[in-house]
Amino acid sequence: MSLQSTDQIADLLTRIRNAIMIGKNEISLPTSKLKVAVVESLKKSGFIADFRIEERTPRNKLYVTINEIGVAPKINEIAKVSKPGRRVYVSSSEIPKVKSGRGVVLISTSKGIMTGAEAAENRLGGELLVRVW
Repeated sequence: MSLQSTDQIADLLTRIRNAIMIGKNEISLPTSKLKVAVVESLKKSGFIADFRIEERTPRNKLYVTINEIGVAPKINEIAKVSKPGRRVYVSSSEIPKVKSGRGVVLISTSKGIMTGAEAAENRLGGELLVRVW
């Protein structure tokens, strides 16, 4: 039996949502370059506290600290925009704002995964991955 999910980002976001609902402040999951890039963008935007990668023999493990103990999580809602059945692409001029700029969208561009503001600044479009506020 394989533990690999078909949609890695959806699995990551679901684990974050579930951890917030039950009051956990840290999650662990198998690592991949895509998950690390998404988590780096979330940390840079200030929505998660920290993350680390632990070397393991069959596969490395990614630990994501959502919030510090005793501090409320900064994520109110986190959702996947582009799904395997329906991909959503935007140009640099069509990048949506989330909650009047209080949230961010993560976009997969030709230069890697970045926030909507970074993509607009670099005049890059791409696939909308995640909406978080």
